[in-house]
Amino acid sequence: MLNDLLPAMVAAARRSALERERAVPRAEFERQAAARQPRGDAFRETLRTPGIRIIAECKWRSPSRGVLRAKYDPAEVARGYDDAGAAAISVLTESSFFDGMLDHLRAVRATTDLPLLRKDFIVTKFQVVEARGAGADAVLLIVAALDDQTLRRLIETAGSLGLAALVEIHDRDELTRALQAGATTIGVNSRNLRTLEVQPAVFDELVLGIPNEVVAVAESGLKTSDDVRRLRAAGYDGFLIGERFMTAPNPGAALAGLRTSAAAELEELR
Repeated sequence: MLNDLLPAMVAAARRSALERERAVPRAEFERQAAARQPRGDAFRETLRTPGIRIIAECKWRSPSRGVLRAKYDPAEVARGYDDAGAAAISVLTESSFFDGMLDHLRAVRATTDLPLLRKDFIVTKFQVVEARGAGADAVLLIVAALDDQTLRRLIETAGSLGLAALVEIHDRDELTRALQAGATTIGVNSRNLRTLEVQPAVFDELVLGIPNEVVAVAESGLKTSDDVRRLRAAGYDGFLIGERFMTAPNPGAALAGLRTSAAAELEELR
């Protein structure tokens, strides 16, 4: 049933993380994590920079749309995003529902110096540590998938490792929980993770409750330059866009075109 989808995704992510943790000696993944210095501050700062700040996503498949492109080379997609002026890049690493893997993140890290977000159902400290080792500068934490104690602990863990935490919310209650847990970067996702329906009205409703000092990111259902322009005016600092680009013949060109159009529309309003 659709209303069981979120628990199923979280359970699959937990099982997969446990299998990887058992397979790799703790000393080894901690060594990998210590081998690089992530730039969590750069992830947040780039979203605060004036202009159209887009986190462009590398994603092969989604539960709602199926396979998004027949040939998926995350490194090639990332190069196109970098050339097109992405503020940061999000990489899907969840395997059961999105056909992602950590090697996709590693491949993108080897391709670009842009800040990278690991997008997954992160529910354990191990996943945060392995994100750092694989090249991430930030991790996605979904409030709906975590209890308050775990949410706070994972935000703190990410910060202690030099990673930013993009804390994802879907309603007012989750916004309150995110702020109480110490979130400094909040993503408003218009897609209901239980039904996969997109509800654009939540963008306007929830941005009003996000403090000015907290970075606000709009996620899901963004397709046009007008969407970006309108939400930029509403108070969002950045925009996470995936399917719009991944279904285009050239994802980088699609990003460049959207950024140019949105910037022109903003300029006309000044």
